[in-house]
Parts: sequence; C-alpha cells; structure tokens
Amino acid sequence: MKIAVLGVGLIGGSIGLAARERLGAHVRGFDPAPAALAESIERGAVNEACASVADATAGADVVFVATPVGAVTDTLGAALRVAGGDCVVTDVGSTKRGVVASIDDHRFIGGHPLAGAESAGVRHARADLFDGATWFLTPTQSTPGVAYERLHRLLVDLGARPAALDPDTHDRVMACVSHLPHVLANVLVAQASGVLDAHGERLPHAGPSLRDATRVAGANTEMWRDVYLSNADVLVEAIDECIDRLGSVRDSLVARDAGAVAAWNDAAREERRRLLESDLEGGAVHELRVSVPNRPGVVADVALALGRAGVNIVDMALHPAPDGRSGWIGLWVAGSDPAREAEQLVGELGLPVTRA
Repeated sequence: MKIAVLGVGLIGGSIGLAARERLGAHVRGFDPAPAALAESIERGAVNEACASVADATAGADVVFVATPVGAVTDTLGAALRVAGGDCVVTDVGSTKRGVVASIDDHRFIGGHPLAGAESAGVRHARADLFDGATWFLTPTQSTPGVAYERLHRLLVDLGARPAALDPDTHDRVMACVSHLPHVLANVLVAQASGVLDAHGERLPHAGPSLRDATRVAGANTEMWRDVYLSNADVLVEAIDECIDRLGSVRDSLVARDAGAVAAWNDAAREERRRLLESDLEGGAVHELRVSVPNRPGVVADVALALGRAGVNIVDMALHPAPDGRSGWIGLWVAGSDPAREAEQLVGELGLPVTRA
C-alpha cells in the first residue's frame, strides 16, 4: 500500500508511523516546513520526503491531508489534481462543513480523528495515537461504497474506530465538546491570572481544579486560530448557550437557592457519568447483513444513519452480486443493544437486514 501524508506534524506523523508499522505501507510525506520534513524521516514517520504535494501524491492509494485547517482546502485541491482515479483522499481537520462544501470530487471523504495531545510536531508522533480513538468520516451521496469501505478498513487497521456523521452535525458536536472547552480554558486562565496577580498569589496555590480545567489553554495557536474561525458561527451559538447556563447558575447563587444549586450540581454529576459510560464498549460483536441496491450513496446512507445514533461499526465489508445490480454489506457491531438499534435504523431506510 502506498500512502501520502501531506503535513507531517503530530497527526500526520502518527498516521505515517502507524501505517508503516501496522500495514507495512510505503509512506511518502510532504510538508512546507523543511525541518518538519527532515524530522519525519529521522523519526521514521515516512519512507520518502517529497518536495511537493504532487510528488507525494503521485501513485498513492490513499492520501491524508494533515495540514492546519486553513490550508486544508488548497492542499486537497492540489492532491486531487494528480491523484489517480481509484485513490481515496481524506483530511484530518476538526471542522468539516467548509471543506466538504468546497470539494466536489467522489474521491474525497472528509475525516477527523479525535486524537492528539498538547504537544505539537512530528517529534511527538506515536504509532498508537489512534488506538481506540473515534475517527469521524463525512461521506456524501457521491461517495463510492468501495472507497468508503477501503478507508474505513484502513482506519480500523490503524487502531481507530471510524464513525460516520454529516458535516453539519459534526461541526455542532465539535463546537460543544472540543472547541468550547478550549475557549473556556483560555477564559479561565485569563481570569485566574488576573485574580492571582492582584492578590500576589502564585499559580501552584490555585489548586488542582484550575489546572485540570485549563489543561488545553493556549494550545497550538496556528491550529486553533483556524479551528475557531472556520467554525465561528456554531461556536458563537455554543458560547451563547453557555452564557445562558452560567446566567441560570448566577441567578440561583444571587437568590441563595440551596435547592437549585444542589440540583444543578447533582445533574452535572449524573450527566458526566452518562457521557463517560456512552463512550465505553462491551459485549460480543454481532454481524449484520444488509441487502442493498447498487446505487450511489447507499453505503453512506447506512453509515450516516448508524453514526448519528452513536452505533459503532467495528468493521464492514462490501459483497456485490455477480450481476452488479445489487449486493450486501456486512456490518460488525459491538454489543447486543447497539446491534438491535442498528437493525431498526437500517430497516427504517427500507433495506432488508438480517443477523448472520
């Protein structure tokens, strides 16, 4: 397998390391920063350092665009101009609406791994970075089923858990669970710094709560500036909702309403428990077989229906019929309850589904 990684920072470098170690892939890398490219060779993240996007992309089976969000669209365009007809091109950007709307090419499937660290750069890349990590994919009606299956399986082999979401849902979810926490961490640091400076205190005296809540404050500016701006409209909505919630807490405190404050705190504990439990997998893996017509977008329809419901597809395989007019999709789903939910969701799409 030949893989191109365009942008060899933490994520791109980790893709290269995992692909070489786990797939035996030949990885070509490109980065506009010569030092990063040289370091990617030194770290073993790529086999070849290329002088251009075109050189890295030529002959590749899969291309990963791992540049900052602001450069993703241009880099994708450059890669698609030279990529082969069967090549799958994807990105790792943390916002999806803009890039999916701007790229009208069936070879492109948007992606976003929920993996990373506070430390940036290929020197911090790890082959196990994606182990157990959700990797969102945003297929469209023009996405060929074979291309989606290939990318899905490759990501599973890298250790990730692919899940399909439409771009709008993806960006709204990320605004709440990723981008807003970064905004709040920055605000808390600024507020705490002002208070502590005014009273002559030092940060270690602030206690672990502040340190835990602000772990991501001031993260990589080049990356996060682009993320904030590319998702600005939805992020503003999330900030406004947060302000409303803070206002409700403020009102309870002003009124010295002990019952309301206790109920608010208890609800937060229960909601956190529920959120953490929803991220755990358990139980046996069940195989479902979905009969499908040979039409564009059918695989994307199935993947998106399950992804929106949070049903994790552990693996998938396409089995076309000899006449080429139909076939079936094999889906492996972890847990009995998710498997039953998957059966219902697929049935609601009007597709026959059975347990293997």
